[in-house]
Amino acid sequence: MKKIVLLLVVMSFMLVSSEIASARPKAVGKEVEYSADGVMMKGYLADNPKLKGKRPGVLVVHEWWGHNDYARKRARMLARMGYTALAVDMYGDGKQANHPDDAGKFSSELMKNADTAKTRFMAALEFLKKQPTVDPDNIAAIGYCFGGGVVLNMARQGVDLRGVASFHGSLAAVKKAEPGTVKARVLVLHGADDSFVKPEQIAAFKQEMKDAGVKFQFVEYPGAIHSFTNPDADKYAKEFNLPLGYNEAADKKSWKELRYFLRTVFTR
Repeated sequence: MKKIVLLLVVMSFMLVSSEIASARPKAVGKEVEYSADGVMMKGYLADNPKLKGKRPGVLVVHEWWGHNDYARKRARMLARMGYTALAVDMYGDGKQANHPDDAGKFSSELMKNADTAKTRFMAALEFLKKQPTVDPDNIAAIGYCFGGGVVLNMARQGVDLRGVASFHGSLAAVKKAEPGTVKARVLVLHGADDSFVKPEQIAAFKQEMKDAGVKFQFVEYPGAIHSFTNPDADKYAKEFNLPLGYNEAADKKSWKELRYFLRTVFTR
């Protein structure tokens, strides 16, 4: 009798576990194409098809390597959180770099041409707004490294976003924020030991945000260096002798910070 009862308990537990697993949000992603000034842009749209109705959308801007699997992974993670996410293409035609020299060339060329960068970002934004699952009045953007610099500069230029979050991104301004211009709330998630960003740049950024009246938060993670959220950072560091490194603790803490930030900006 005890064996039968035990068996029934085990079967019930397995059934409940199966139901819970099947009810968990699932991300479905697909490759998409849109254009910007005649240039074909190749993005990746991720969503949870089990959700009904419109929901907030989030743009994901890639590292200087280009639109790759890492950006797509983050888009799927956002989809599992209940958002519709678009991993954007800033270089055009899905172009990617396999060497830091090429990555530096691609990213610097684009950032030197602020009009082109904004045109490509806005094309992605408009594409996301038109998706049937997206509430066009609730859009945020996140970016990594190069992408972090992109989203911060889009906020500085007054792009209509609820919020922007930069992970180990550049703080340099194409054009400094002016009072009353920035519509987005700003979150910067920074590795405290990141050698690419100097202390004077951090001080200048914070002062710029304060002078412009921007609602911002700057979070530093002790011991974390550049690219601390990307598990491939250690591989890149070894292959190209770069001061990069993955930091699991900082990665998890920064993603938790992002989750709270998005809930906050989307419920304003």
